[in-house]
Amino acid sequence: MFKQIICIAAISTALAGCATTTDKNVPIPVDATALEASLTKQESNILGAINTCNQSQAAAFETLTAQIDELKANVAQLNVKEEKAVVPVVAPVQCPPSPNGDKFMLGAIENVYVDEVKASFETRIDTGAESSSLDARNIILFERDGSQWVRFDVFTQGNKQPAQTFESKVERFVRIKQDAEDKSDRRPVIHAHLEIGQYKAETDLNLSDRSHLEYPLLLGRKFMQDIAVVDVGQTFIHGKKQDAKPSKTNK
Repeated sequence: MFKQIICIAAISTALAGCATTTDKNVPIPVDATALEASLTKQESNILGAINTCNQSQAAAFETLTAQIDELKANVAQLNVKEEKAVVPVVAPVQCPPSPNGDKFMLGAIENVYVDEVKASFETRIDTGAESSSLDARNIILFERDGSQWVRFDVFTQGNKQPAQTFESKVERFVRIKQDAEDKSDRRPVIHAHLEIGQYKAETDLNLSDRSHLEYPLLLGRKFMQDIAVVDVGQTFIHGKKQDAKPSKTNK
């Protein structure tokens, strides 16, 4: 609208400049027909000038609109988030699974610490035996608080040193038959906590006189099942735990 007013003012000024300056003292005859024709021409010129201004303004507005659209498109491109580069992930080389799985290795003979008697023993790891057994002497059964208990002696420092006396709750009884012709031997079973090197495990031990056997402790298949494998070609794979000095009687 402001541009239209400027155009009209410019046109009016031009028309005024084109008018012939006359002497004020000389009367000018008025020709109605000529005056009307002049006014009509002026009106036509003004309308033409206004139309030209409108066309120019429309063209400028169209150009400005195109520039705004282009600017919006550029801004939109700047706002587009760059896609993160896809970094190929190389899977680590998998080592072949151990044939032993999570099981630990035992030799045919190991040093095994039994927490219930606070002593270590050279132990036969025997896959041919089903149960585990501890050398015990003077086995006496008795009752305590309504439960079956057992008192027994163990040579914790070897056969040349006095035996130590221990007491433990009986978990159950088992019958062991050595030979087909022999009668079955009913033995009390205690629950024991063992340590073999850095490994700890729990198992049941039946108590019996093993004085005629080389090793005071034997671990059978029930102990090894799901936790250990045996390499019969090796012995004493694991270290020996320092024995604790036992008291005369442990209850």
